Amino acid sequence: MEIKIPKYYDPNENKTYEADSCVELRNAWNKNELELNTLVRGTYPGQLLKDTELLGIKSIGYWNIKKLQNWGLNWHTNEGIEICFLESGALDFHITNTKYQLKTNDITITRPWTIHKIGSPNVDLSKLHWMIIDVKVRHPHQNWEWPDWIILNEDDLEELTRYMRQNERPVWKANSEFKNCFIQIGNIIKLGKHKKYDSKLKIQINQLLVLLLEIFKSEHTVLDQSLIEIKRSVEFFLRSLESNLDENWTVVKMANDCQLGVTRFTHYCKEITNCSPMEYLNRLRLRKAAEFLKSEINAPVMDVAFRCGFSSNQYFNYAFKKHFKVSPNQYRKTISL
Repeated sequence: MEIKIPKYYDPNENKTYEADSCVELRNAWNKNELELNTLVRGTYPGQLLKDTELLGIKSIGYWNIKKLQNWGLNWHTNEGIEICFLESGALDFHITNTKYQLKTNDITITRPWTIHKIGSPNVDLSKLHWMIIDVKVRHPHQNWEWPDWIILNEDDLEELTRYMRQNERPVWKANSEFKNCFIQIGNIIKLGKHKKYDSKLKIQINQLLVLLLEIFKSEHTVLDQSLIEIKRSVEFFLRSLESNLDENWTVVKMANDCQLGVTRFTHYCKEITNCSPMEYLNRLRLRKAAEFLKSEINAPVMDVAFRCGFSSNQYFNYAFKKHFKVSPNQYRKTISL
């Protein structure tokens, strides 16, 4: 199964974000500004995992920051489900328009489609543990596939998955067992250069998931079926379109991006936007073109057309005049008066 790195659009900053590579954290680590003990895959900073070790884990470990930093982890998404635990210190944690001030023993849980950042703008003195585990999903409606070394019994794993799919509360409070489990994981990783760690970490991760399930149960967590519906995945995709207007979109390509068939994707697009996918895309392109014509008065009309995804200047002029009742040049003149 081919997994694409997720891209998500933040309307507040008009930017698209891919899975985080933690460049700022890597730079601080390289300068010995903090202690970092992590096992990783891909572009995350830390000691690379072997192909046979901890399959499904993208990053696991901790940072220990004991002096002031000049960086933060800006808006990003993850390639998997990220579970963090703040052992000591404090951190500002943001999800879309909501800011949380994390305190000792707080847990955060974020999914691949959740845009978030840490720091406001810089991170504080803190010891933060985390684990990013890839369950092969990039959209809310997709079924989760846990690594085969997760050994919770079928009922427990199904219940844990349901809790994590059908609620998106971002911040929880850890109990002492959960805390000790993450600390043990950190200690195992710290000694990993000298001792074998694969089996020990798998045992601790399984224990961590059991404890997380117990926390969900003790909190009487309310589940929301709408969080895993196909319509929600289409809504996320449509939000991301505005920062990818220059891509050569077709309805098939849009549907594939959502891991849906064309008929179903088109149905939900019409339900959400009251128009077909290509009509909606065209409206976004025209709206963006109008913004460029207004803000970049010296940019050639042809450049504006191509930047907004129109394949020809002739079609752009036709579509723009049909929508705004004036040509692009006339539109620019009217707003400059």
